[in-house]
Amino acid sequence: MGNPPIQQFCALLATVCLLPALATAAGGGAFSWKAVEAIPSPAGPDSGQPHLAAAPDGTVVLSWLAPAGDGHALRYSRLDGESWSEPVEIARGDDWFVNWADFPSVVPVTDTVWAAHWLAKSADSTYAYDVMLMVSDDAGESWSEPFRPHTDGTPTEHGFVTLFPWQDAVGVVWLDGRNMTGSHGDHGGGGMTLRSALVSPEGELLDGQLVDGLVCDCCQTDAVVTEDGPLVVYRNRTEDEIRDIQAVRADGDGWSEPMSVHDDGWKIAGCPVNGPAISTDGRQIDVAWYTAADEPAVRFARSHDGGETYSEPLHVDLAPRPTWGRVDVVTLEDGSSVVSYVDHTAPGRGHVMLREITAAGELAPDASFLSGDEPARQVGFPQIARDDNDLIVAWTSAEGENSHRVRTIRVTPNR
Repeated sequence: MGNPPIQQFCALLATVCLLPALATAAGGGAFSWKAVEAIPSPAGPDSGQPHLAAAPDGTVVLSWLAPAGDGHALRYSRLDGESWSEPVEIARGDDWFVNWADFPSVVPVTDTVWAAHWLAKSADSTYAYDVMLMVSDDAGESWSEPFRPHTDGTPTEHGFVTLFPWQDAVGVVWLDGRNMTGSHGDHGGGGMTLRSALVSPEGELLDGQLVDGLVCDCCQTDAVVTEDGPLVVYRNRTEDEIRDIQAVRADGDGWSEPMSVHDDGWKIAGCPVNGPAISTDGRQIDVAWYTAADEPAVRFARSHDGGETYSEPLHVDLAPRPTWGRVDVVTLEDGSSVVSYVDHTAPGRGHVMLREITAAGELAPDASFLSGDEPARQVGFPQIARDDNDLIVAWTSAEGENSHRVRTIRVTPNR
């Protein structure tokens, strides 16, 4: 099912377009969104890999990669009312590892301390790249010199980073392939690990720890800060190749034992490149993820005790319509939640979708299309963030036959 012509038209415009409602996948049913407004994107042609983050004061920050000479640049913009500020470039290079699924970020960790990361090649082999970090102690006005949060020095994979507040400093978690020392530094040898570091506001590396000694190879990580401290979600991996979603909590100076969000029992001898997303608004924790344990599905579970236990998962996507997964999730002020994902319309194509879960834990009857039928890999992992009680959504959208650009929209709930 495609989008109505007016939505296709708005998808192509870089001007503001206010719609009375989103199209629904079920068609004809009442839906919970009042309006959709296209926000002119600050990102230029051939931009991609967007990331959204919210500052402690609620300001939404968009970051993305832009072509720059023979390489790429990392830029960001603040949402100022109804428009984005002028883009700010904080780094560029011609040796960066640019990947549709492993995207950089700019994150306001506190009111004044910001952190940013990207990936840079460390050797010629495919999976030899490092995490590069910078920190700012003046809310993004100036930045430290780049540095690595890992000190192993191996030409292996280091990526899928999440940045978050931790102990008055910057917490960092990432997938670390230092044990995967196969031939030429490519995947092989031991397994992927999940590791963490603590970075001071001045850019000093304070601590590094092993979080989990065997995890899925290339699924995104995510984190929230709860009343009990940081909570990180990721796709685990057992020796029997069960790859389900688990969580760990910062526990004093270390990390707790992994806790299962739900035992899907998905056995797959390879990485699905489909990590979980987590959101919170107090004690309530919302987690969304993709699994194909029984059939391809987007699932959602909620915790009301800070992540100690979770509800039985809901099936979010519109079965039997297939889905690519690639989820994000936000928790709204009234306790409801919204999950974004990419459905599957044809080989290699799909729509960006939204579906709401009420505060009572019930699925909205319909899901909404936010995009036309897009190249699914180019869309990547759509991002959502709260701006007060509106939603800001970003993804990489096609522009003509051979071009693309980061697109941003505002979605206003009908309440």
